[in-house]
Amino acid sequence: MNANPASLNDPAVGRLLLEIARRSIAHGLTHGEPLPVDPAAYPPLVRAPGASFVTLTLRGQLRGCIGMLEAIRPLVQDVAENAYAAAFADPRFPPLRPEEFAHIRIAVSVLTAPEPLPVRSEAELLAWLEPHVHGLILEEGRRRATFLPKVWDELPDPAQFLAHLKLKAGLPPDYWSDRLRFYVYRSLDFAEG
Repeated sequence: MNANPASLNDPAVGRLLLEIARRSIAHGLTHGEPLPVDPAAYPPLVRAPGASFVTLTLRGQLRGCIGMLEAIRPLVQDVAENAYAAAFADPRFPPLRPEEFAHIRIAVSVLTAPEPLPVRSEAELLAWLEPHVHGLILEEGRRRATFLPKVWDELPDPAQFLAHLKLKAGLPPDYWSDRLRFYVYRSLDFAEG
């Protein structure tokens, strides 16, 4: 059974996941690896398999974002692993430095299972998307990219959202092919104040 984001909508769960993320990054700074997590030591809601993304910002700018789209391990472990990876293994950024740690802001997004969208055209896809609700996965062959629902804050227009997702996947913004596959998901977001 996967962790259901709706059942996790509790401030205490959010605080726990954010604490695990921060502790995993701190552990990484001193030990060079993610925080070891024993799922049995945590509440059942976060022991169930779950998919999460951990996003780090520094002075309002993205500093790292890593996650999983499929629930393959306990949510508590997924958050610890993704927090470490966002801080030290996001290929877009150098590893987090100790002096940056106190200033980063952490956000954890818990995802629902992706659902396929059987669309036949870009117009059909754009009509189906719900801004600020859907995260979107684009796949074609070996190319794969996703935008979390919170990316709508920066790209509120569906056509713009899709064009930037294509660019992220290494495709031209006006690209369309019958081989493109799309999936949507939702997320429950927790962020440090």
